[in-house]
Amino acid sequence: MALSQASTEPRVVEWAWLGRVPYLRALELQERTRDGVAEGSARETLLLLEHEPVITLGKRASTAHVLASPQELENAGIQVWATSRGGDVTFHGPGQLIGYPIVRLPRGIKAHVAAMAGGIVTLLAELGIASEWRESQPGIWVGRDKICALGVHVHRRVAMHGFALNAAVDLTAFRHIVPCGLSNAGVTSIARLLGRAPALEILAVHAARVLGEAFQVRMVQVPSPASRLQIAIGDL
Repeated sequence: MALSQASTEPRVVEWAWLGRVPYLRALELQERTRDGVAEGSARETLLLLEHEPVITLGKRASTAHVLASPQELENAGIQVWATSRGGDVTFHGPGQLIGYPIVRLPRGIKAHVAAMAGGIVTLLAELGIASEWRESQPGIWVGRDKICALGVHVHRRVAMHGFALNAAVDLTAFRHIVPCGLSNAGVTSIARLLGRAPALEILAVHAARVLGEAFQVRMVQVPSPASRLQIAIGDL
């Protein structure tokens, strides 16, 4: 009698490019998807998108690291939200590729973050940018400048949140904060280093590919209008 063998097929992770999404709408979608993954009613999912201007405060954030006054932020059209991810203060805005892998953690949180970072380092290398992941100063760095911030939250062994890669984001917006609480560090972007950056929709395709390789999963693109990825449009 032949012995049965365990399947060697990789896990399937669906991904979608959602365009520009307000931060809280994307957070709602993340939480709904995470609950579905934990309950077994939804597939693991990678959401790729960009945000309206927003400052987010991680669980270890110091409000002293928000340098601008509420009035200055309002005048600049920048919202501020506390969030469940790890880390300190960061900025998100148009021209920044946001990736939210909502996936199970077969090897733990450190392995998940390292794999995600490794995928982004690979993506940057393909563009001709040498970068490195620094666990002691969580993020992806080009010399003294951070090009990608990372932060995750895990519940029921399912991760959410993820990375923010500076493609062609307005770097002057970072003057409103102490990025990730590191006062002596700078920020950079693909556009600053190369003179231009690929369109985010194109960059998203390559990000899905390298993250699939890093997570050892098969990425399958789904259209953003898919029913479970619907995001209500409107002001919060």
